[in-house]
Amino acid sequence: MKSLRAWQAAALAQYREENPKDFMVVATPGAGKTSFALTLAADLLARRIVQRIVVVAPTEHLKTQWAEAAHRVGINIDPEFGTKQGKTSKAFDGFALTYAGVAVNPLALRIRVEQQSTLVILDEIHHAGDALTWGDAVREAFDPAKRRLALTGTPFRSDANPIPFVRYESDGAGGLRSAADFSYGYGEALADGIVRPVLFMSYSGDMHWRTRAGDEIAARLGTPLTRDLESQALRTALDPHGAWIPAVLKAADTRLTEVRRHVPDAGGLVIASDQEKAREYAKILHALTHHRPALVLSDEPGSSKKITAFSESDQRWMVAVRMVSEGVDVPRLAVGVYATTTLTPLFFAQAVGRFVRARAKGETASVFVPSVSRLLTFASEMETQRDHVLKISGGVVNEEELLLAAAQREEKASSELVEEELGEFTALASEADFDRVLFDGGEFGLQAMAGSAEEQDYLGLPGLLEPDQVKDLLRRRQAEHLDRSTSSGPDAAARAADQATHQRLRELRKELNGLVGAWHHRTNQPHGVIHAQLRDSTGGPPTAAADADQLQQRIDLIRQWAVTRKS
Repeated sequence: MKSLRAWQAAALAQYREENPKDFMVVATPGAGKTSFALTLAADLLARRIVQRIVVVAPTEHLKTQWAEAAHRVGINIDPEFGTKQGKTSKAFDGFALTYAGVAVNPLALRIRVEQQSTLVILDEIHHAGDALTWGDAVREAFDPAKRRLALTGTPFRSDANPIPFVRYESDGAGGLRSAADFSYGYGEALADGIVRPVLFMSYSGDMHWRTRAGDEIAARLGTPLTRDLESQALRTALDPHGAWIPAVLKAADTRLTEVRRHVPDAGGLVIASDQEKAREYAKILHALTHHRPALVLSDEPGSSKKITAFSESDQRWMVAVRMVSEGVDVPRLAVGVYATTTLTPLFFAQAVGRFVRARAKGETASVFVPSVSRLLTFASEMETQRDHVLKISGGVVNEEELLLAAAQREEKASSELVEEELGEFTALASEADFDRVLFDGGEFGLQAMAGSAEEQDYLGLPGLLEPDQVKDLLRRRQAEHLDRSTSSGPDAAARAADQATHQRLRELRKELNGLVGAWHHRTNQPHGVIHAQLRDSTGGPPTAAADADQLQQRIDLIRQWAVTRKS
């Protein structure tokens, strides 16, 4: 058995000292939760404290993944176990099943757990709160277990269903807050070199769509929009028949090519909203790369084989729906495209967690995201930990608790809401622009058209760099682009005269947004505030609907601000 990481050894030592019945570990994706759990399981088996291991995982693929990992440490787990079957083979030390599988027949599981001293490993335990019936089933089946180990890679919360076997403490404001027995966050893992730092490549662009009422709307992704308009703009961007997705996939593949210069087996993953879009994205990637990507569409045994085959190959791309966002271990994934309409902190953290597992010094991950305010907030606050919150009936409810509850309700309902709205929604056209890079709490880059030299400056960052080197390079690129933004160039007027109206408007919007980005970097004012000030001063509609004269007025005004500031 390989040596333990420092956090794993510390958690194991704490467990041995406390000898608890229930123990919950919160450790960032990629830190090695599975290895810790199996080391603990082997120790309990060797000391005859338990006789059987039961693993509960969110998906079918993860059952197989757990069985394979357990085999490597000398534990035999049956991933094909069914609650209706009789005795399992004596060759197995235990079995794995899903949370949905537990709910099929919890009483039968309870009888098995009572027959032998059992360690139950509850992987990504927040899934026990996905449905009240799942939580009840987990409690009924595993209440008589000798030991229970709960794992999660992402701190979680709920205002409805308490998670079985989770310890709660008063938060001092009328609520109960879950308490992990051992925590190991992304920041600690990054400092220890266990996970990779992440470059978030953000892409904006012009969107055009028709609403269910028949209205045609144009808006720019990445500029201040209402939540409804931003969601509609995002769905337009993710439409495979527009120009946004092909441009972003091309940029991501360019980035993957650069990373593979230093990490030859580096792979990429596109996370899609649904099976239809996943198929279309796979076709686009095939046309771009002349290599057929792996396509994973459902949580079935056949999908497990596809994921395993991809993990063990040097294939460039995999396209998948939600199932690959959590727990799936493909360490060579280094480039991701977040092409889904799911906009919740929990899902985002799970998805990004697929790319952060470090294998060698100097590796970085690159995740391409739409310029949606919620996603950019999640990216900038990736290290923020969120705890599971359970409100006490009749307790004092303050404003923060109400916000937490609203956020959780949105988290549970968002995917259903999107699917309902998509029924009468028509995307008409989209264009992609490079927006900015988010890294280590900072923003770098000015808006530029996809395929431009400015975009290539960021896509071409070397694939092996220490975080300080990455930041230095980004600052240099930033300075160069800020200098370029101070003048339009001597041939700007001549170029404008030769452009069609739609090309001219697109060029002006790109220039304005680049200048707004530059002003943001100089003043730290939010992009939305700067746009609002320009619009208040010059009049007219939002940027996406402004004509050439109105856009030029705003460009001239912000250039005047820059000159005044210098003087």
